[in-house]
Amino acid sequence: MKRTATSSASPHDVVVVGAGLIGLACAHAALREGLSVAIIDRDFEGDRASHGNAGGIAVSESTPISVPGLYFKAAKWLIDPLGPLRLSPAHLPRALPWFLAFNRVNRPQHYAAISHALAALNNRVYDDLLPVLDDLGMRNALYRRGALTVYETDAAFAADAREWAFKRELGVRWHALGVADLRTLEPALAPVFKHAVMLEDWAHLSDPRALVTQWRARVVALGATLIQGEAAQLDVLVGDAPAAVLAGGQRVAGRQIVVAGGAWSATLARSLGDRVLLDSERGYNTTLPAATAMLAREVIFAERKFVATPLDIGLRIGGAAEFAGLRAPPNYRRADALLALGRRFIPGMNEQGASRWMGHRPATPDSLPVIGRSPRANAVVYAFGHGHLGLTQSATTGALVADVLMRRTPRVDLAPYAISRFSR
Repeated sequence: MKRTATSSASPHDVVVVGAGLIGLACAHAALREGLSVAIIDRDFEGDRASHGNAGGIAVSESTPISVPGLYFKAAKWLIDPLGPLRLSPAHLPRALPWFLAFNRVNRPQHYAAISHALAALNNRVYDDLLPVLDDLGMRNALYRRGALTVYETDAAFAADAREWAFKRELGVRWHALGVADLRTLEPALAPVFKHAVMLEDWAHLSDPRALVTQWRARVVALGATLIQGEAAQLDVLVGDAPAAVLAGGQRVAGRQIVVAGGAWSATLARSLGDRVLLDSERGYNTTLPAATAMLAREVIFAERKFVATPLDIGLRIGGAAEFAGLRAPPNYRRADALLALGRRFIPGMNEQGASRWMGHRPATPDSLPVIGRSPRANAVVYAFGHGHLGLTQSATTGALVADVLMRRTPRVDLAPYAISRFSR
């Protein structure tokens, strides 16, 4: 594996900051265009949000998280320290602008526009993802079995009816299931659910970490150079080429720079003067290696805001949204609370060898990623802020970034994802 502490004197065609799924997708797409690529990351083997996600290819998630009425629910959730949402009091001053923008998303004109922008990405996910999986030799790691959203009450199912109808307009394929059909498909679920929705085009991967590992190996095989270090700022004024400047002062020069650092990307954008509302939406899960066969597909528990996915490495039970910043220590009691819900709704799970995890989802208040060139530095391309949809949108983001790098007209209009939307 090519790995070096600093770059060579000659600039690379592209320097990618970040070696999670989005960064690897961008590097892979650039390499396949014939460009030379260097990837910077603080720890290529270290844990990251790309490793611990739920594994879902969530193409049906084409509406923003901030749905109408969510603020009233959120106020109740915040009262419960182990509920589905937590905002650390110490983090509140920094998070306040993010939450004020989040509250504006559910206004009808914003909500519809954002939903169409999400659908524009999600509706082409398989067009981009399947060729990538073929190139990685991982097509068999994708399970296209759909997913189930389950409801305990008539009221909750009825409350979501308008959103389901809107999703159908956006191109989401789904159908309602009766209780008997649900029991046939997923007999391990507790018999408490009155309604279910089958998401026909949802899929899940066998193991997200394995995808990261294989993708990284593939970009190295295609010629990428891996540079270990923390990118502290971007320098587009000094020297013959733009550069990412590492914490130790080394410059990694590239004719173009792709910022794909997940929840850490805002610092690099600010170093250019680009404003962005980006926060770490910390998620938790527990993986049960002895319980993976209990479900056939991912299950989304609508009222409880958690999911269970039968990965090859174990049944992964996760969810929650904790806003506490990038440096606060994990509170694994939140993972324990999710596991307790799992016991309630998937009784009889074998918990031997259970492992807990916390990761930083890079979240924007409007649920849209940031994709496109910096308005302040034409050589810098942004690719971050995918929230819950990093795995889902990774290959599509890579394809779009390749269009930008090659100065082609992107296959999707990038205007809704521009970083300049945060300066209006």
